[in-house]
Amino acid sequence: MWYGQVEGTGIVVLDSRFKACFPGHVRVERLWSGARWAEGPAWFAAGRYLVWSDIPNNRMMRFVEPSGEVSVFRERSNNSNGNTVDNQGRLVTCEHLTRRVTRTGVDGSISVIADKWNGKRLNSPNDVVVKSDDTIWFTDPAYGIDTDYEGDRADQEIEGCHVYRVDAKSGAVAAVITDMVRPNGIAFSPDEKYLYVADTGATHKENGPRHIRRFTIGVDGAKLSGGEIFAKSTAGLFDGFRVDQTTSIHAYNVIHADGRPAGAAARHARQDSDRSFDRTRGDQTGRGNGCAVQQKSDQGRYAKKERDPRQDVRR
Repeated sequence: MWYGQVEGTGIVVLDSRFKACFPGHVRVERLWSGARWAEGPAWFAAGRYLVWSDIPNNRMMRFVEPSGEVSVFRERSNNSNGNTVDNQGRLVTCEHLTRRVTRTGVDGSISVIADKWNGKRLNSPNDVVVKSDDTIWFTDPAYGIDTDYEGDRADQEIEGCHVYRVDAKSGAVAAVITDMVRPNGIAFSPDEKYLYVADTGATHKENGPRHIRRFTIGVDGAKLSGGEIFAKSTAGLFDGFRVDQTTSIHAYNVIHADGRPAGAAARHARQDSDRSFDRTRGDQTGRGNGCAVQQKSDQGRYAKKERDPRQDVRR
């Protein structure tokens, strides 16, 4: 085993096309452990650091890539969950406790992007992505208000759990998907023609959805059509994910653009993957490969070909 490798992990190839994503000696390396529940990584390229949420511990953490140092980024984070980086390099965060989506400015100030829809409080925003036109899209299941573990237990003010779009100019909040049970992870295709959204409704509904759906984005950049099931999970549930340059989806496994499963990383270590963060290991100096688990923490949209493969750390 490599130094730092998590025992029992490796790369599982289900489709020969997956082999092109990594050199044969790639492994999963644990970089830090100590979170109660790690979610929502967001990579800041200029500072070469990663920010993520430790939801039940009500804090956000930061990993500095050059030094390997890990420290608390924000205490009392309002049980933050999903994070991303907008086109201006600012942190965008989903908060369970306050039931809102916020933006952290370069000066450290925090402003509210969305906390209501039609005058009613949101459920508990979960995951968020920013489009190239600066619109902000986020999912709003009710996990953060189901119990006191990752927020405050409360009744839903909005009937249902939806996906929303925030207009870049007016700030208006519009529901764009209203037929999901528990919308969760969200990401655009590289050309932004498609929006992928995971539905983890099986947590609350017997034989409920455990799949990713694909929606076509209209020419106006706002209206959606389609919504066909793109991939189904046969073990566990899809959570956060990202889409790479080849339109392959990287969740806890990798799915090709045609919807066929390609392979997986950290397949045997999923039971404690929420408590730590790992990355694929490419050689003994710590260089990682840009495929598999690493691409999931790109700036909230999709992995860019020119980025240093050492940058990304597993969600």
